[in-house]
Amino acid sequence: MRHLDTSFLIRALVVGSAEGKALAAWMRAGDPITLSAVVWAEFACGPVPPSVVERARTLFGEPVPLDGAQADLAASLFNASGRRRGSLADCMVASAAIRENATLATVNKDDFKRFVAAGLALA
Repeated sequence: MRHLDTSFLIRALVVGSAEGKALAAWMRAGDPITLSAVVWAEFACGPVPPSVVERARTLFGEPVPLDGAQADLAASLFNASGRRRGSLADCMVASAAIRENATLATVNKDDFKRFVAAGLALA
């Protein structure tokens, strides 16, 4: 299973992009593709045309909700990684992927590599 980060999702929807090609290959291979509610919220904030939002909704279905266990893990990641301003959303995205035993696809690997020791797998 693969979770998409917001940066990857945005680029994957650009025709001909490396991320779009990777996503297509994963889908052809039958890899389950999902994203967290946090990623969905960041993506839907735009600016993005409603048609692209609907295309993404059709491709990926309902996002994985942020539940209590994910929130607890996100808080733990946030505290363990230095409580960096602006990083809570990354902690929530990482916690969703970790809890789902999914590989996170992101363009911003530097933002997420600090969570590898906690069990995050990066694509």
